[in-house]
Formats: sequence, structure tokens, C-alpha cells
Amino acid sequence: MSDATEASGTAGAAEPAGSGPAGKRHVRVVLVDDHRMFRTGVRAEIGQTAETGVEVVGEAADVDQAVSVITATRPEVVLLDVHLPGGGGVEVLRRCAALTADAERPVRFLALSVSDAAEDVIGVIRGGARGYVTKTITGTDLVDSVFRVQEGDAVFSPRLAGFVLDAFASTDAPPVDEDLDRLTQREREVLRLIARGYAYKEIAKQLYISVKTVESHVSAVLRKLQLSNRHELTRWATARRLV
Repeated sequence: MSDATEASGTAGAAEPAGSGPAGKRHVRVVLVDDHRMFRTGVRAEIGQTAETGVEVVGEAADVDQAVSVITATRPEVVLLDVHLPGGGGVEVLRRCAALTADAERPVRFLALSVSDAAEDVIGVIRGGARGYVTKTITGTDLVDSVFRVQEGDAVFSPRLAGFVLDAFASTDAPPVDEDLDRLTQREREVLRLIARGYAYKEIAKQLYISVKTVESHVSAVLRKLQLSNRHELTRWATARRLV
């Protein structure tokens, strides 16, 4: 169930990072995800400010909304989905680079995504995110991760840190895959799930989109890669270690 039509934000002066009533830790957060139900669930899970110290000051469902809300509210931390209408999480990071680099009031980004693909992790970290966690994370761990990012730490779900270490340990730039670059971020996500053996209905449920939309993405992937069927697609993805 995709929602790319609503954004909200609460502008106002931010409290000093980490402070709050009676000295309790406090962090102002913006949620960026194109699925309304997911945003609602995250807000309900971590946004009970009196208990968690997390104040959700805004939400956005696509890149333009995200940049607008983040600029207006100046949160300490942004929970950022990787795959968004309008260019994805990397585009949000690019357009908010000045806020990220602000020495006095930096806006820090923590990627929160269903994807655990190496190229997604490395892409947003290169773009300026301070960490990357998957949507299997518990509410308690997510709150802890948000505060750690606010304090300047780097936070990763288990095994994802290895992708980053491997990527940055090498002095050579990763090779460019022109075929893969032809695909949109959503098409790559559908490609990986197809290659993992998911049925169209399962992909639709996983990504909160319709079966018809899944079919359209698969058709686009096959056309762009000049493949004939999902079996060839699976072999193609496996050869590139995308599965």
C-alpha cells in the first residue's frame, strides 16, 4: 500500500541534541518511507516520547516531501527508506548534504529498509548515512540505534557492516555494471525477490504493491536486460551475487 501524497512536519526550534525534560535523553526524528502503514507502525512503536525519548516531528513519502520536511523541521535523525519515489534515499541524502555537514546542528541519517542488498547498503553509506538497519529490527533496538546515530556512532544490522568494510577497505572503485544501472531501485528490489524464488503475490505483499505492478516491473526488467523469462533472470541475478 504505497502512499506518495502526504507529508507532515512540525517546524520549530530544536532542543539541544540529546536533551529533554528533566535531563532525559531526547531526539527529534523524521520518518521517510513510501508506505503509510509502515510509518504508522514505526511511530506507534518508537514515538511514545515520554517512554522512549523519541519525538517524531515529521513524515514524508517521497523524495521531494522528505527534503521539504527535513529542511523545515531540522531533526537530529532521519529514518530513511532506501527505495522512494523520486530518486530513492540516495537522492534525499544528496539534496540534504548541507544539513548533514552542518557542524553545529547536523542532521544525521539512519537507513531503515527491507533490502539487505550490498549495493543498497554501500550506496546510502557513500551518500552520507550514518548507518543501515533492516526492517526486522525490534522497536527497542531501533530506539537505541537512533540515539547512537544522534551521538555520531555508525550503526548496522548484523552482517551488513561487512559489506561496508569490504567496500571501503578496497582502494579500487567498484566496477560499473551498465546492465544493472539500467534498472530503477524498485526494479532491482523486484529482481532480487524473483531470483530468490518469491511468487508474484508474495512480492506484492512484501513490497506493499499490487500483483499487476509486480508484473509490470518484471516485464520492464526482462526488457531492459534482454532476457526471456524468470529462469534466465534468476541465473543473471545469481551470477552477479544479487540474490
